[in-house]
Parts: sequence; C-alpha cells; structure tokens
Amino acid sequence: MTTTTHQPTKAYPDTARVDAYDKVRGATRYGTDQNLPGMAHAMLAVARIGRGTVRSIDRGAAQAVPGVRLILTHEDVQGLASAGFILGGGYGVQSLQPLAGAAIAYYGQPIAIVVADTLQAATEAAALVRATYDEAPFTVDFGAPGLRSLAQADSPLPKPAFADKLRGDADAAYAAAPVRVEAQYRGPAQHANPIELLGTVAHWQGDMLTVYESTQNSGALRHGLARQLAVPPDQVRVVSPSVGGGFGQKNSLQGHTVLVALAARRLGRPVKLVVPREQVFHASGFRPASTHRLQLGADAAGRLQAITHEVQQQTSQHDLFPSSCTEISASMYACTHFRGRESLVRTDTHTPGFMRGPWEHFTCFALESAMDELAHALGQDPVALRLANDTQVDPHSGKPFSSRHLAQCLTRGAERFGWARRNPAPGSMQAADGTLIGWGVAAGAYKAATAPAIARLRVSDDGRVRIDIGGHEMGQGIRTAVANTVAGVLQVPARQVTVVLGDTRGVPQHLTAGSWGTATALPAALQAAEQAMAELAALNPSRRARTPQQILKAARTPFIEVESRHRAPGQPEQIYGRLAQGLPSAAGPHYPEFTAFSYIAHFVEVRIEPHTRRVRVPRVVSVADCGRVASPRTARSQVQGGVVWGIGAALREVSEVDPRYGGFLNANLAEYVLPVNLDIGSIEADFIDEPDPRINHLGVKGLGEVVMTGVAPAIANAIFHATGKRLRELPIRLEHLL
Repeated sequence: MTTTTHQPTKAYPDTARVDAYDKVRGATRYGTDQNLPGMAHAMLAVARIGRGTVRSIDRGAAQAVPGVRLILTHEDVQGLASAGFILGGGYGVQSLQPLAGAAIAYYGQPIAIVVADTLQAATEAAALVRATYDEAPFTVDFGAPGLRSLAQADSPLPKPAFADKLRGDADAAYAAAPVRVEAQYRGPAQHANPIELLGTVAHWQGDMLTVYESTQNSGALRHGLARQLAVPPDQVRVVSPSVGGGFGQKNSLQGHTVLVALAARRLGRPVKLVVPREQVFHASGFRPASTHRLQLGADAAGRLQAITHEVQQQTSQHDLFPSSCTEISASMYACTHFRGRESLVRTDTHTPGFMRGPWEHFTCFALESAMDELAHALGQDPVALRLANDTQVDPHSGKPFSSRHLAQCLTRGAERFGWARRNPAPGSMQAADGTLIGWGVAAGAYKAATAPAIARLRVSDDGRVRIDIGGHEMGQGIRTAVANTVAGVLQVPARQVTVVLGDTRGVPQHLTAGSWGTATALPAALQAAEQAMAELAALNPSRRARTPQQILKAARTPFIEVESRHRAPGQPEQIYGRLAQGLPSAAGPHYPEFTAFSYIAHFVEVRIEPHTRRVRVPRVVSVADCGRVASPRTARSQVQGGVVWGIGAALREVSEVDPRYGGFLNANLAEYVLPVNLDIGSIEADFIDEPDPRINHLGVKGLGEVVMTGVAPAIANAIFHATGKRLRELPIRLEHLL
C-alpha cells in the first residue's frame, strides 16, 4: 500500500458543486437517459397473489397488441441462474431470480417481461398477460401471531458480525440497578422513494453487453450478469454516471436487469425498462419492520449499569437479511454490562434491504427514547445524562475510538439551540394561542466504514486532469469531494478535474453505500495526486514552470498517468482480489487497533396544535462529528436532507401491508406519505470538523447515513416534553396524540 505523506490540516474551501451547472440545466445523464437507435421498450407483468405456483400463462391477448416483439416467461428462460444474495456471497438484492421457475414467493413478483416498439404498447400488453395459479397460504404482517423467530446466532450468517453481543452480566446488573427503564419500541416497514425509478438499458454489440443503469454497485452488476449469462466479466460493461437517489435501494443487482439483457440479446436491438413505482415497492429492498425491547439500569447519579437490547426483525422466506442493531447500542455509551440479541422473522415478501441508516435509524429511536425516559425518571437534564455516560473507549471491544466528539456535538448543539431556556416539566411551554411547545434532544451514530479503492489519474499538457476512481455519484457530492482533493494537491481549479465514477471499463468499482464512499475514494485520490506531483517535480528540476500544464509543455511530455491503491486499516493485500470480483470489501467499525463511528446530535422544537394535535417541526439544530469535512457545501446538504427524511420517518412514513392479497397497499407517492415543503422549518447544520487521525490520512469519516439517526427520537422526545405522552411506535400519528 502506498504511503501518503500529504496531511492537510486546513479546512476544505466551501466551493460550489462541480456538477451544479449540469444539474440545473438538465445536462446530467442518468442510467435510462440513454436513447439508442432502434431501441425497444419493456414492461413487466407481475403476480397478483401472495404465494403459490404458476399453473399456466396466457399471452395471446398481449401478443396481439400492435408493436409487441417479444414476451418472455419462465417457460422461455429455463435454467436461468440466480446471481446470489449480496449478503450470502452473491451480487443480487435477493437470491430469488424472477422467471427462473414457476414458484411465486410474494405479491408483485415478475411473471413475464413484454418488449414492444413503444412504451405504450409494452405497458398495454403487460397488463393483458394472464396467469392462473395454484395458491398457497401466506403471511405478510410482521405482527401476525404464530410467526417463528429465528435466532441469528443459530443461522448460517457470518460470525462474529451478527452474533449475540454479551459483556458482563446485564440481567443481574439490571435487577440490582436503583433506577430502571424497560420499554418496547416498534418500527414499520418503509420504502425509499427516490425520484428516479429503477431502470435498465441493455445493448449488445456482438458478444459485448453494455448496461446503462443507475446503480450504487456497477461492479456487482457486471459480475452478477456475467454469472447469469455465462459470459466472461470482461464482456460486460456497466455504466452508472449518476444515480438519481440510491439510499440503499440500488445497492446491488436487481432482478429485472438480466431479463432486459436477455430480451435485448434475443431481439438483437437495445431494450429499455423503467420499472413503475408500484412495482418498485415489490422489486427492491425495503427497511424491514422491527421491534426493540430495551432495558436500561442506572445508579442514582445516572451512570448506566446495564443495557439489554433484544431485536426482532422481518426477513423473507428465501433469504436471511441480517440485523446489526446492537452494533450501535453496544458501543454508544459507557456501560459495563450489556446483552444484545437479534432474531429474524420470516414473512412472504421479497427480501428486505438497505435504506438510509437501515438498522441504525430505528435502533437510535429505541435507545435514545429510552435514554430520555431514563433522564425523566432520574429528574436529570437529557443532555447532562448523555454527557455523564460519554466515553473515549469502546465499551464493547475495549479499544479506543479513533475519534469521538459526541460530547462536543451535544454541548455546541445545546448552546446554538438555546437549550438552557428549556423548562423541563412536560407541558410547561406553550405559545400565546395555546400551541404546545416541546424541545427534544437525541444523539445518533453510524459506523465509520471504508473500503479498498483504486484510482487512475492522468494529467495532460492541455491542462485537463482526469481521474478514474471506484465510486458512484448518488447526489451526495462525491464527485465534488474528489475534484476538490485532486485540485488542492495539483494546484489547479476544480473545474479542470474530470471525475469518472461508476464505469466498469475503468478501475474496479466497489459498492458505494454505508457512508464509506467519500472515506474510500478520497484517500486513493489523494495518493494519486501526490504521485502525479512527484512525477511532475521530476520533470521540472529547474522549477521554472509553475503549473502542471506548463511543466508538461516544457518537458514536451503530452501527459503523465499514475495509479494508486488504498485499503482500510488492517485489511490484507488480498482484499483487492475481492474488489476485482465485485464483492463487498468494506471494513468497520471495528478495526485491529480502534473502533470508529461518526456521531451527531439533534435538537428539535415541535409545536402541537391544541385541538387537532397536528405536529409541526419549525426548528432543528444538528451538529455532526464526521471527521474532516471534505466538501462543506454538500455536507450541509446531506445533514438537511437527512433531517427531512428523519421528520418523514417519525411523522409520516409507513409501508402498509395487505394481509388479504399480499404486497404493499400504498405503493405510490400519493399514499406513501412524505414530508412536503410546508412540513419543514429551519434546519441549522454545524460540524465539529476535527480530522480523525486514525481512519485515514485525510481524517475523513462518513456522513450520509449518520445524519438520519437520532432525528426520530429527538422528535418523539420533544412531543413527550410538549404533551407528557410517551410514544414508542413510528410513525407518530394524530390519533396517538388525541
């Protein structure tokens, strides 16, 4: 691994996004923006039963629609292999591959793909595909009686990541604690709803397949498709220049992608599929429903003596989507005794998946709500209670934290919010018109993960700089952060740096998720820029030329090109082999010599109308500890976006299941309720901006996921402060407050 010597200490400039101009003028290209000559359009026909087997499919009416060119069912693609579940050593959102057989595992599972000359014809024909079934009993309600719980410790999931977490004797310590809190918290299934839908354009040129798809994981698509199509990976190119919102939903190979590729190969022309939103609800991962039972025991001064955290989480019948909720609760606060157990409950749905703060969002709702309950039982200030239980050593592993500035987040946030003016008595703060006012606080945490990356940098004598690097632009601003880093070392304007992401024709592409995108890409980009500077210095012994362009012209060298590699602390050299295979290769939060998390503190004001009980959130102050802030402007945007999503998760969002027919009832933007502009007030974002000295040379940790953690409990705690009513289930509805 190349040693980096450049360790900048000054803050990054608050520059504009390098892609801002393209975005506002509509020039940014997404996956299905490709309109190729002769392109056909596809649509999926899906099952309308909860579980069973396809007995027969009638495609006569569909084939009669003018312009229909191809209809594929399980009868036409026999032997289609699964790409494997991404958490089971494979590449896909689940192990079940639609059309691979006649079995129907869940409502909305594709039963046919229809291809036509126009989108209208494909849509009409797909609706005319008729199937008869042998139906079987099913259960989609996570809370239905009789469902069996599967202990993760007894499952084939990898250890120790998903094993029970035990230290000390939590049960005995809890029983002996002078002050105790016990409660159960419930979280619903939820769906990410990015504006850009799932979609694929597949184009064969001889034996070469090019797939244009907005994905967070072009490497997995490349290798998964190669497995399914029985072709070498170097015959598959995946291009994902920008993602119109990922949030975990687009983190691996979707079930429809290979179907589009098969249709394009059979027709001999490019094929595009854009999956309608109702089908997206039944096609890609969703945040699973879960219940959390918390016990907190403390002494009279408020120091935690024991924590127990028991989790039940929804999964599918065909995959075990694991939970790692106790990763947060085991390490959040100083506490000698801890017991954490997580179990899974099978339901007849597609496999749940990742969604911003997939486990951490609701874990923090449960833990931080319980901390607020403990503060109330003790008669202590909620901020003071958290500060009293702060620690610089991971209580679970015994290793030091790489850096931890949660206390500064809390104290700075309290000062900026005006927390000292809070009357602690519930119901004590009201506006002149009788509106109830509540102030709440909660903390959040998310693992500081990082993955291996390879960067290839070219500096040309015309002044252009190009860097190919592993990563995907999902709107989080990774392209800007990379450009700023390279430009800062080469001393050129950021606008001269072209950042190529998400294209498997260049360097290997790793999954961009888990808030490790920036922390993964930037160290490799920094190393490449430093190597380029060293080569430029060798070409400029007199030091007369000042810019890279001048140096290359003076040396009569058209360009220089360098390649760098960077991996997480403690990762072996062999990790690049996994990277080359398109397999997840991230590390964290537990490293050989330290533990690493990002942190945030949210201070929230709610106002509750006294008659209707409508809840408004007029003011939020959030202070984050994400190491060094590599792109201040996009970092603020991340915090504000995460808070908005947290407001939605606390007060609006729930995926309603249909126990009669299966599937999700509110599979559209009209009925899956999201916050609108009127729901959002002032969101003030601030950063500690202290480099993490151990995680990487830049001191950068992740931000995109941690920003959502803690928002929901801060709102619930503020509602308790306003009303005296403790609510332990999300979303919080009007009827809960009446």
